[in-house]
Amino acid sequence: MHSELFDALTADEITKVSEIVRKAGIGGERPGFGSVFTEEPDKTVLRSGGTAGRRARALILDRTSAATFDVLVDLDDESVVRSTQLTAGGAQMLAEELEIATKLAKADPRYVRALAERGIHDLDLVQIDPFGAGNRDDIDLSGRRLWCCVSYYRHFPEDNGYAHVIEGLIAVVDTVRGEVFAIEDSGAKPMNPTCDNYTPEHNQPMRDDIKPLEIIQPQGVSFQLDGPQITWQKWRFRINMHPLDGLVISGVEYKDGEQYRSVMHRGSLGEMLVPYGDPDDAHYWRSAFDAGEYGLGRMANSLRLGCDCLGEIVYLDAVMADDDGNPAVIENAICIHEEDAGILWKHTDWVTGNVDVRRSRKLVVSFIATIGNYHYGFYWNFFQDGHIEVDTKLLGVVQTRSIEPGEVPAHATPIAENLAGTYHQHLFSFRLDMEVDGWQNTVFQNDAGGTPVGPANPHGNAISVTKTLIAREQDGDGFTNPQSARSWTVVNPNKKNKWGMPVGYKLLPGWASDTLIAQAPSLMVERAGFATKNIWVTPYSPSEMHSAGDHPNADRSGAGLPAWTAANRPVENTDVVLWHTVGVTHIPRSEDWPVMPTEVASFMLLPNNFFDRNPALDVPAGEPGHGAAVDGCCHPEPTEVHPR
Repeated sequence: MHSELFDALTADEITKVSEIVRKAGIGGERPGFGSVFTEEPDKTVLRSGGTAGRRARALILDRTSAATFDVLVDLDDESVVRSTQLTAGGAQMLAEELEIATKLAKADPRYVRALAERGIHDLDLVQIDPFGAGNRDDIDLSGRRLWCCVSYYRHFPEDNGYAHVIEGLIAVVDTVRGEVFAIEDSGAKPMNPTCDNYTPEHNQPMRDDIKPLEIIQPQGVSFQLDGPQITWQKWRFRINMHPLDGLVISGVEYKDGEQYRSVMHRGSLGEMLVPYGDPDDAHYWRSAFDAGEYGLGRMANSLRLGCDCLGEIVYLDAVMADDDGNPAVIENAICIHEEDAGILWKHTDWVTGNVDVRRSRKLVVSFIATIGNYHYGFYWNFFQDGHIEVDTKLLGVVQTRSIEPGEVPAHATPIAENLAGTYHQHLFSFRLDMEVDGWQNTVFQNDAGGTPVGPANPHGNAISVTKTLIAREQDGDGFTNPQSARSWTVVNPNKKNKWGMPVGYKLLPGWASDTLIAQAPSLMVERAGFATKNIWVTPYSPSEMHSAGDHPNADRSGAGLPAWTAANRPVENTDVVLWHTVGVTHIPRSEDWPVMPTEVASFMLLPNNFFDRNPALDVPAGEPGHGAAVDGCCHPEPTEVHPR
C-alpha cells in the first residue's frame, strides 16, 4: 500500500501549491508560507480499494492581518479543497520574522535607552532570540503576531552571546503590525565579563596525541537507494523530510524468507517541547515547541563529511518552501551510512572450545536541526537482527541567566562569573504508526514482577509478567516503570509464530523517560498535554499527526493527545498509533559550558516473537582483520574453557 502518495513534496509541487494559494487570494497580497507539506492519504480508504490523489497542506500567514489559514490543495486538480482561518494557533515562525523582530526592538527608544543604562551602545553587537508568547497569560494574543525577545551581548561578532545575558530586558514585538508591543525592564543585573568561547583559538593548546581514525569501505556501501526508498540487510523503507516533523521513516518492512513483512507504516517526531523552570517574571513563560512554532525540519543543517558524519556517506537533499512559497533546497540534509555496532552474537562452546562470533552492523539515517542555542540530532538505527534504535542527540549551548556575585540560584546552576544555566527539560513526542505484520494490531503493557509465594511459587523465585490489554485509549497508566521492566508490545493477534505466540514488536523505553514537571497554572500543561505521559495509544486517524495539534504556535486550546483520547476510543485489534514521550530533565553542570557535550536519549523497537528464531543467524563470519570492519568474525582455534 505504501507509495509515493506519502512522500515529501517535490520542488515542482511546492511551486504549484504556492501558485494555487496565490491565485485563490489566500493570505492577502503577500502570503507567508509557514509550512508546506504532503497531506498523506487516508490509509483506510486505500485498504478498502479506494483511490487517492496527491494533496498538500499549507499553513499561510496573512502578513497584514496576522490571520493564519490552514489550506488543503489538490495537486492533481490544481485547486483549493479547503481553506480554514484558524481561531486558535498560528503558522510557524517565518525566517524573516527573526530579522523583523531584531530591527523593531533596536529601533525602539525605550529598548535603546535600557541598553545604554547597562553600558551597551553598539547595537550591532546585540543578539536577539525570540520566544513564542503562548505561555503569557497576561497578554491577549488576538489579532496579533507576538514574540517575546530575549537579548544577549557579543563582545565581538563571533563571540558567544549566551555568555552575556542582558538580564531583565524583554522586547515584546508584533512582527505583522511592525511595532513593539511592550518593553519590559525589571532592572539591570551584573553581566559575565569573560568571553567564554568554544572555538580552537580560545582554547589553546589543542591536544596533540590524537592519531588518525579512518573508516573505509573499499567496496562501497551495502545499501541501495531508489529515490526515497532504501534497501539494506533485509530492511526496506522510505526516507523523507517534513518541514515540521523533520526526518520521516515510512513503509518499514523486513524480509523474512522470500516475503517482506510490515513493521511500521510511519515513524517521526510528533512534537517537542523545551520548557524552562525559572519562575522569575522574565523567565517563567519561556518554552519552545520546536516543531510547531519554529518548523524543526526547515531548520535542518547541511551536513559536512568528517564533522557531522564520518565514513562512507550518502547524503540526501531536502526541499522545503521558503517564506514566500518558493522551493528551497537544503543540501546534505539527511546522512545515510553504515557503522560497526560491536558484537551481534557470540557463543563459546565450553565442551569443544569452539567459538562463534558475528559482528553487528547498523544502518544509520539521521539529520540535525539548529533552533537558537540548541541543536537536535535524530538518528534512526536499523540492525541486522530486526530491531530499531532511535537516538535523539542533544547538543549546543545551554540557556543562561545573570546572577549576583556569589549567588547560587534555586533554579539554575552557576557556570561562569555572574552566569547560570537554567534548569529545563527536553520532551520529545514520537509518533509511531505501527503495522506489525499487517494493520490489525493490539497493544499490551508488560510488567515483570514476582509471583506471590504459595503453591505456585513455593520457593519465592518465580518471575511473572502481567500483560495489561490496552483495549481503550485510557487503559494503562501511560508511564514508564524501570522497577517492573515495563515495556509495551504491539502484536498482531491474528497471526502467530511457529510456537503459537502472537507476532509483535516491543517498545523498550530508555533511561530518558521524564515527563513534564510544570504544573497548573502554567499554560505549558494545557498546551503540551502530550508531555504529561510517556505512552499514548490512539486509533489511526489521518487528522491526528501532531502531538499538540497542528497549530501549537500561540494556541492555548489544549489541542492534541489529551483532547483526542478524552473520548476513550477502542484501540483493540485495529490500526493503532503509539506515541512515546522521551524526556530529558537537564540540570546544567559546569561541564556543560561553554558548549555542552552530546547527551543522548533513546528507545528501541524490538521484534517480539515476530520471528521463529534469531533472524541474524545468516550473517556470515568474516576473517580476522586489524582495523577494518567486517560482517562477522572468525572461527578461531578451539581454546580450553571450563564450565562454571
